[in-house]
Amino acid sequence: MRGLKDKVVLITGAASGIGRATVLRFAEEGARVVVADFADGSATVEEVKAKGAAALYVQVDVVSPDSVRAMVDQTVAAFGRVDVLINNAGITKDAMMKKMSKEAWDDVVAVNLTGVFNCTSAVLPHLLEQKSGVVLTSSSVVGLYGNLGQTNYAATKWGVIGMTKSWAKEMARNGLRFNCVAPGFIGTEMVRKIPEQVLNEKILIKVPAGRLGEPEEVAAAFAFLASDDAQFINGAVLSIDGGCTL
Repeated sequence: MRGLKDKVVLITGAASGIGRATVLRFAEEGARVVVADFADGSATVEEVKAKGAAALYVQVDVVSPDSVRAMVDQTVAAFGRVDVLINNAGITKDAMMKKMSKEAWDDVVAVNLTGVFNCTSAVLPHLLEQKSGVVLTSSSVVGLYGNLGQTNYAATKWGVIGMTKSWAKEMARNGLRFNCVAPGFIGTEMVRKIPEQVLNEKILIKVPAGRLGEPEEVAAAFAFLASDDAQFINGAVLSIDGGCTL
C-alpha cells in the first residue's frame, strides 16, 4: 500500500486474532508498529522483529485514561510520533436482554465505546499538531444490524460508527481521516472452537461466500484505509462479511 512505509501505527487489542494479523500486515508494509494490549503481546512483537520491522509492546487498559495516555507517551518516546491509531480492542458479555446484568452492560460499554473515546482522545493532540493522521475503529455487522443476545455489544459497535462519522466531519479540514471496518464472521481462534455442526448450520448458512473470513482479510482492509490510496475516504464503514448482510 502506498504511504505506509515508516509510518507509526498504534494498534489496540493487538496480541491475538484480528489485532495480531493487523500488526503483521502493517509490518510487512514497512510500518513501525505498537502492539498494545492488556494481554501479553511480546510474542507478536517477536514475530514482527523476525520480519525485520520495528515493534514495541505496551500493556494498556483502554478503560483507564491514565493507562491510555501512558501508551501514547511510550509510543511517541520510542518512535517520535503517531500516524495511525487502530481501535481494535473489544470484549463481549452476551445475554438476552431479559437476563443481561448491569455489570455486563457497563463492562462492554467501558471497553468497546469509552475505550475508543479514550484512545482517540489521547492521540488526537499529536495528529492535530502534525495536521495528518488516520484513526480506524473496529465496528461489526452486529453494530449495523443487531443480533440476538448482544444488546450491549451492538450498542457499542453502532456507537463507534456515530463517533467516527462525527470526528470525520469535525476534523477533515485538519488533515485527519476517520473510518470504521465492520467485520462479519471471522475465523479467529475463538470462532474456530465452535462445533462444526453449529458453524455450518447456524453461521455459514448466513454467509453467501460460504466460509468464514480470515483475520488477514480484515487486516488488509485496515491497511488499505490507512494508506494513501484511501485519502478521499472519510467517515466510511467498510463491511467485511462475505455478503452476510445482503
